[in-house]
Amino acid sequence: MAQMPKARTSEDHGYQLHEQVGFLLRKAYQRNCTIFSDKIDGALTPMQFSILHRLAEDGPMSQNMLGRSVAMDGATTKGVVDRLSARGLLRTERDPSDRRRHLVSLTAEGVQLVNAATDAAIEVSADVLDPLNKRERETLIRLLAKIA
Repeated sequence: MAQMPKARTSEDHGYQLHEQVGFLLRKAYQRNCTIFSDKIDGALTPMQFSILHRLAEDGPMSQNMLGRSVAMDGATTKGVVDRLSARGLLRTERDPSDRRRHLVSLTAEGVQLVNAATDAAIEVSADVLDPLNKRERETLIRLLAKIA
């Protein structure tokens, strides 16, 4: 019977998981999601909020443009839009200037929810960044935008 090979450790290769950018970004995102879920009371996911917020800011747009504007692939955008539409928060209608395209927009219920959720989202960002001083916050946001 062959002996199982020994896994290499950080002593062998120097790779420290807790120091890796991907690991730290995932932990930070998990913290953000937990705070978001607590503040928004489970009413929306961060991706759903992004869709609603973008429509509140920019008005009706095609699903393709909407997805690109919030950095989501087409399949994910479609799933999010479908779920929000089923909840009565979004509607789609033909684009009057291009009958082949549909525009996604907020319903009255969607407007109410995104208005309330935006106040909570402001608190989420403040809570996530709370361990940092003002300069560190600005630096973190600048650096994340640079690699995003």
